[in-house]
Amino acid sequence: MSDVVNKLWGFCHTLRHEGIDYNDYIEQLSFLLFLKMADEKEVHLTEKYNWQALKELSGGDLMDHYSDTLRELAKEQGLLGEIFTQAQNRFNNPVSLKKLLNLIEEDEWTSMDVDVKGAAFEGLLEKAASEGKKGAGQYFTPRPLIQSMVRLMKPDPRGKNSFTISDPACGTGGFLVCAYEWLMKESKGVIPREDVKRIREKTYFGQELVARPRRLALMNMYLHGVTPKIKLGDTIYNTPDSTRFDVVLANPPFGTKGANQVPERDDFTIETSNKQLNFVQHIMSTLKPGGRAAIVLPDNVLFEDKAGEVFEILMQDCNLHTIVRLPRGTFTPYAQGVKANVIFFQKGLPTEKVWIYDNRSNIEGITKKDRPLTDKHFADFEKCYGSDPNGNSKRKDEGETGRFRCFTMDEIKKRNYKLDITWLKDDSMEDADSLPEPNDLATEAIAELEAVVDDLRDILTLLEKDGE
Repeated sequence: MSDVVNKLWGFCHTLRHEGIDYNDYIEQLSFLLFLKMADEKEVHLTEKYNWQALKELSGGDLMDHYSDTLRELAKEQGLLGEIFTQAQNRFNNPVSLKKLLNLIEEDEWTSMDVDVKGAAFEGLLEKAASEGKKGAGQYFTPRPLIQSMVRLMKPDPRGKNSFTISDPACGTGGFLVCAYEWLMKESKGVIPREDVKRIREKTYFGQELVARPRRLALMNMYLHGVTPKIKLGDTIYNTPDSTRFDVVLANPPFGTKGANQVPERDDFTIETSNKQLNFVQHIMSTLKPGGRAAIVLPDNVLFEDKAGEVFEILMQDCNLHTIVRLPRGTFTPYAQGVKANVIFFQKGLPTEKVWIYDNRSNIEGITKKDRPLTDKHFADFEKCYGSDPNGNSKRKDEGETGRFRCFTMDEIKKRNYKLDITWLKDDSMEDADSLPEPNDLATEAIAELEAVVDDLRDILTLLEKDGE
């Protein structure tokens, strides 16, 4: 995939001289990749407006027909029309458009063992980020981490009327795509006839703040034969509708951008401007009784000032049974210094004990080339977690020298419900040769400072309320 991305990025430089910025280029590329992959999969779009028609044209005829294609597909009913809503031809030169068509025609995209549009989009954003443009990492969760979370949560809608799966910060749809791919693998591609329509049309839900990644999420699911319901809008500040979910899988965006305001939500018990803690409250609110969730959260979210209050409420209403500390560099190359965790909980039962797996101490940090994140990084954790998605499998406490330990509610209460619990001595942090890169250490420090800033904002909000 890296060779393909390099090829596509190289062409992006050409287009920038024609006034097409990288965001527009990536969007145009996603339209054309969609048309090519639909052609490969023999997915019928329309008689006239498809890949085969485009690739035969050149010059002004190509430009006109491409513009007509985007406009006519936007008029289609259902998901296809939604995908192409407000799609416009951004090319100024038919020679450039023809060259991109030829580049895409060279490869058989559906045969690649990756989520092609997501991987291409991710790779191009990474290239853009390396040139100083920010924001690439907010849309992506590493595929091995997504797949591990999906395997543990077992989002299986077969034989269960009204079973729903959601990602309230869905980006390009990685969790939803993987959940469906997991189902296809588990079922060997054979879904009971009475379940097919419901699973494809009424099971997968999401929400995304930014239009472009949402469009890619819709494309991804469409090419899998699934019609998801993915809203465009702010998950935290907009009150949700009455839909509730059996499984929620999410990686809320890191950082505090846009977190200056406390949401006015009647279903939020704790008032905080911290984005991730508000996502936790949102997910608690939108889960069905008995529903389960797996959420990626940065370290600072487990110990910042309001964290204890949110997790106290969470553990009263839900069984927060498992936490895994992720390896350093899990989100390389987008947020190398961010240290993160995944919390797993089930709604409807109070927490009696919390199991924590340390998948970070004395483990070499992740790098893009030499030590990429793989399924092997999660194999032992998945074995310790067990086969029950709600965390009820028999487990063994490995003690102070092991990676998997159990903590009672009395121990959690003594820590004021803050869950940044460590016990293993991390020798790598004392070895100068094994220390993280300076940039990573700086990012960690910034994350901790942002947590302090969030606390100060919350204090200011309280002071302002007292002064009214």
